[in-house]
Amino acid sequence: MAILYSMVARGPVVLAEFGAAAAATTNASAAARQILEKIPGGNNESNVSYSQDRFIFYVKRTDGLTVLCMADDNAGRRIPFQFLEDIHLRFVRTYGRAIHSSPAYAMNEEFSRVLSQQMDHYSNDPNADRINRLKGEMSQVRTAMIDNINKALDRGDRLELLVNKTATLQGNTFRFRRQSRRFRNTMWWRNAKLSSNRICNGRPQCCLRLA
Repeated sequence: MAILYSMVARGPVVLAEFGAAAAATTNASAAARQILEKIPGGNNESNVSYSQDRFIFYVKRTDGLTVLCMADDNAGRRIPFQFLEDIHLRFVRTYGRAIHSSPAYAMNEEFSRVLSQQMDHYSNDPNADRINRLKGEMSQVRTAMIDNINKALDRGDRLELLVNKTATLQGNTFRFRRQSRRFRNTMWWRNAKLSSNRICNGRPQCCLRLA
């Protein structure tokens, strides 16, 4: 797809235009002027297209300002009209009220470079198609979300494993404390008996009563 020619006009007055080298043999400029004559006057907004041979002329008219481009017949409508909307916004933002009173080609020297740059951008840069760009961004977001979910699941598995290990450690600690208490109690009674035997040494009746 290629945008080969573009123009900005106020009514029949051409304010700026640019044609790629490939448009030199198409009489695009003359055909564009014929189209300007066919567009009804007034400030009515319209988006229309005209076919000529292998090319399509796309026209956007807003507030008395007409932006026009010519593209291959396989370009579709979406990208050319996105281009026209972009050019319209840039032109109005750059020149403001001067648009309504400037003579023919008053902005051509400066703005023809903008037309050239944006024609190349919309013809060759895949990101110029906003819908495809949004699809690509959505795909990236979806991929990132899946990665984050997988990482979260991995962290969840590790957390569950850590919880299980903690529970096991707590159980072992409880059993160790219980066994320690039993051991201390056993040793205390054993020491008590040994002490009693030493105290009762030589006193059979006392030892008999403790036994």
